[in-house]
Amino acid sequence: MAIDLDTPLEIGDCTLPNRLYRAPLLECAGNGSDAADRLVAELEPAAESGVGLIFQGATIVRGEGGCAAPGMTRVHDDEFVAGLSAVADAVHDHGGRIFAQLEHGGLRSMETWHAEYREKHPGLEQLAVSRPPWQLRALDRLGFLAYDPHVLSTAEVYELAADFGRAAERLVDAGYDGIHIAGANMGIVQQFLSPFYNRRDDEFGGSLRARTRFLEVLHDEIRERAGDVPLVTKVPAETAAPPVVRRRLSLDDGVRIAERAAAVGYDAVVPVQGSVVWDMSIVRGEYPKRAWEDDRFSAGYAAAFGSRLRARIVAALNRLQSLQYDFEPAWNADFCGRVRARVDVPVLAEGGIRGRGEMDGLLGDACDAVGVGRPFYAEPRLGARLLDSDGGRAVCESCNNCAVPQATGAPGVCRTPSVLEARGRLDRAGAYDRDE
Repeated sequence: MAIDLDTPLEIGDCTLPNRLYRAPLLECAGNGSDAADRLVAELEPAAESGVGLIFQGATIVRGEGGCAAPGMTRVHDDEFVAGLSAVADAVHDHGGRIFAQLEHGGLRSMETWHAEYREKHPGLEQLAVSRPPWQLRALDRLGFLAYDPHVLSTAEVYELAADFGRAAERLVDAGYDGIHIAGANMGIVQQFLSPFYNRRDDEFGGSLRARTRFLEVLHDEIRERAGDVPLVTKVPAETAAPPVVRRRLSLDDGVRIAERAAAVGYDAVVPVQGSVVWDMSIVRGEYPKRAWEDDRFSAGYAAAFGSRLRARIVAALNRLQSLQYDFEPAWNADFCGRVRARVDVPVLAEGGIRGRGEMDGLLGDACDAVGVGRPFYAEPRLGARLLDSDGGRAVCESCNNCAVPQATGAPGVCRTPSVLEARGRLDRAGAYDRDE
């Protein structure tokens, strides 16, 4: 049967009204008394526009440490998470479904890279799968990163997995429809999977099968505590790793991880290609010149990176990476297609997907659902245009001016005048109106 964006999809026992989803983004909602309201303001417009599935961005399963960026929401506290029922209710009111993404940053946490945060939290250690690789220790010696790692014992690995399970239970009790494991983007789950990070000699290290063990334990903990809730994970391939990195996850490795995830009971997988470190291979696109030169953020950049000079060095490296990682439409499509040929669960594709035509072309071939991320910063009700039978295309220019200021704690919003003007014209023309 031919499928397109409007065809319903089942993930586990959850039926989605269509195959368009909002990919996880950083909402910067934090854990204050207004966190639920901020999440509703961020996520409800997508559901109102008809998007079938909303992935709330990465939430941290522990009460301290582990945040990869400022403003991330922690889900370790029962009372706080119960208050997030308002978020689930807001999405459900428009017929959508919402899954929460669970994360811990490990060696990518703020206590590694954010200078001001380190100064304010001098006692924080980073959770580590193994001793940091020599490439990262070299950056530590040069002063760009700072490591004080705590390598997890076998018992502590199980306890961390239990924290994921407890967080899942809280969120499901609050009305969330499913759970998404942040298995890529250099968080601790990828660190377990990757031979670059994982040199353990216990049951969680060694062969690819052993390195996948943490994903299996996460599955079991969530099933035990939250029941048969739909469970999704990202699956990484480290194809963009620098040449000096010899130990990395290949595409073949990524396919095998996806096969194993499906075999142990994950209800869907999201294959993504990136690197072993946080770089522009994740977002791709243009160098965000406007954001780096915006005086409103200069003090925040200096606080994050240690000084104005270091902030300028980071910006220069960002410029070099933008030359290496040009924007490539649907850059994960080939990886998704290879996985889809080997698993019997839905495969979700994201990364550089912008238009209705390419979405319908990917569905049924490379994937079973398509996700859009940063364009929702520019068009919070983008779904109404993409789900229109006449098709549409996001006005996002992949300039990344929305993303870089998030290092300072600024919210993810579009700051590019030409894009905002285009959105304004569409809004005045009624392009985001939708009859529910």
